[in-house]
Parts: sequence; C-alpha cells; structure tokens
Amino acid sequence: MDTKVWEINIDQLKDKDTENKLDEIKTALTYGEVVGIPTETVYGLAGDARNSEAIQKIFSAKGRPGDNPLIVHIHSVEQLDGFTEPRDPKVKTLMKHFWPGPISFILPLKGSMLSSNTVAELNSVAVRMPSHPVGHAILEHVGFPLAAPSANLSGKPSPTHYRHVIDDLNGKVYGVVASDSATFGLESTVLDCTQYPYRIARPGSITKAELESVLKETVNRHEDEVNAEKPISPGMKYKHYAPRQPLAVIEGGLKNNTYIEVTEDRKIGIIAPENCRGYVPEGALFISLCSSEDAYREAGRNLYAALRKMDKSDVDLIYIHGFPKSAETEALMNRIYKATGDEVIKDDHL
Repeated sequence: MDTKVWEINIDQLKDKDTENKLDEIKTALTYGEVVGIPTETVYGLAGDARNSEAIQKIFSAKGRPGDNPLIVHIHSVEQLDGFTEPRDPKVKTLMKHFWPGPISFILPLKGSMLSSNTVAELNSVAVRMPSHPVGHAILEHVGFPLAAPSANLSGKPSPTHYRHVIDDLNGKVYGVVASDSATFGLESTVLDCTQYPYRIARPGSITKAELESVLKETVNRHEDEVNAEKPISPGMKYKHYAPRQPLAVIEGGLKNNTYIEVTEDRKIGIIAPENCRGYVPEGALFISLCSSEDAYREAGRNLYAALRKMDKSDVDLIYIHGFPKSAETEALMNRIYKATGDEVIKDDHL
C-alpha cells in the first residue's frame, strides 16, 4: 500500500482542513504508526518515543542499526520533566537562547517513560525542539514526544523535501507530510551536556563559537567515535549521506584540479559551486551546489538534494568540491566527509 500524503504548508496552518489533517496524524502516531514530518534541518521519520513497536517500525523502515540512538522531538521545555533529570542552569540558558532551532541536547535520562529502543539502551537521551512551523505544530497537536531520525534509508542522503521521503520509503511507512522544504538542510548540532565541559557530538548550523558566546566558557569537540561500542549521538559511528556511486572530495577545491579525467568507459559527476562550472571537464555531469565558493549556508541547504540527483544519474564516479576548513564550513564538510567515507583527493594529486 502506498504511503499516505497530507499536504500542510506553512500558510495553511490556520485552515480548518489542516486541523482535520493534524487529527489524522495524531491518531496514526497514537496507534504506533510512523510518519515523515518536516523540520528546519531535514525531514524526520517520527514515531511515539514511548512505544517500542513504533520505534521498531522506524528502525525497520530505514534499515537503521539498533545501536544508533534516536533524537526525541518536543514542542515545549516542560515535556522534558517526564523523562530527563533536572537541567543544569547553563543548559536552561542554551535552550532559552537556541530553541526552537537546529540544536539537540544530550541530557541524563530519567525513569522509563521512553522506549529503551529510542535511546539504544543508553542512560542519556538527545532532545530537540524544531522551529519549522508545521513540524512544531504537529508536535504540539500530538502532545507526546516523538523520536524522529532522518526520513531516509539508512546511509543514504538525508531528505530535505517530502518527495525524497517518498523516493526512499513509499510503502514502508504509514504517511508523510508534504510541506515547505527544510531551510538549513543539515542535521542539528548535537551538544553532549552529560559531561563537563560540554562537548559537541555532531556539528551543525549552530557553531562552537555561537555556543561559547552564550555560555561564556569553552565547549569541547568529540573525536569521531567510529569504533565506539555505544555511540551517544547519531552520526558518530556509521557512514552516512552517501549516494550509491563512489564519491570523493577534492581538497583544495575544483579550481585547482588537474586530476579528473572523463573517459569513454567512465562517466563522471561533479558537485561544486556555480562559479566553478568553467573548471568542469567536458563531458562530465555538473550539479551546482551553491552560487559561489563562500556561500556555505546555501551549500549546506542544497547538499543532500545534489547527492540525490547524482544517485539517480548514470555516472560511475562522483567528485565533490572541498570547502576550506573553518567554523562556518565545519558541519558542511563533516557531512561531505561522511558521505565520501573519507575518500579524499589531496593536493599532491592535483
């Protein structure tokens, strides 16, 4: 059976028909179904975070490893009282400043309200409050916390548009909300608040510098725990965001490239800023990632859509432009390196 689609755009939230759609979505989630919902980062595959059967449906639909914890989504800070320990004043300050928005906080878990599958048997839980008006309205209407990893097949590029969800999961999930696309396009920053100083478990749109400016103290970075037995955050253990073809990042950027060659028996795809189009070898498939090399936020918003277009193409090998390392590009390059499996063309090959 095909996945049900509800159309709810931001400008339709006050419509009477939208109330009926929200009721249908709440009923589906209450009875343990899973639904693709929009957020400002990527589309999430939502299920009742308290219901082990619903959580198993999420893992099964995505083909997601069971030791990869899920982020719990809420609409109000008061909901945290039901399943997390009392919050440190510094955490409250960060939440007041950045929520709703693209950041998740890892907090000490309290009690047994949440399914153990949601937190992958950990004694902590990652929680966030989305700012996407439709996603937030769904959470508020439903009333209970929703676990919602990205609504894609595990390991594939994350979805930033509802059609991406349909491409991956049609017939595998109960429904999806067709709504306005994600504005950020990269998954949330994840901040581990169970240790001190706080540590970034996954970079995102909210940077280390922004966190430190609010806290007035240092925030540490996690090393990638690729071999960790129990990753505390999504994105720490497994290869992610990858198209089916081999993918390599060109460190130093496409403008410096003299290495890529197109041959009769090897079709090449290149993802790079629009102003690098003139450096693309003749015969290669080019997908523009952003307008220029310093349009980092635009590149992050378009990254997964570009990877998905390449995935559907007939190219044999994909190269992607490497951006200079900085606080502004940290999240973007983290996703690019994850997608390539750290396959890099370094400067000594150029």
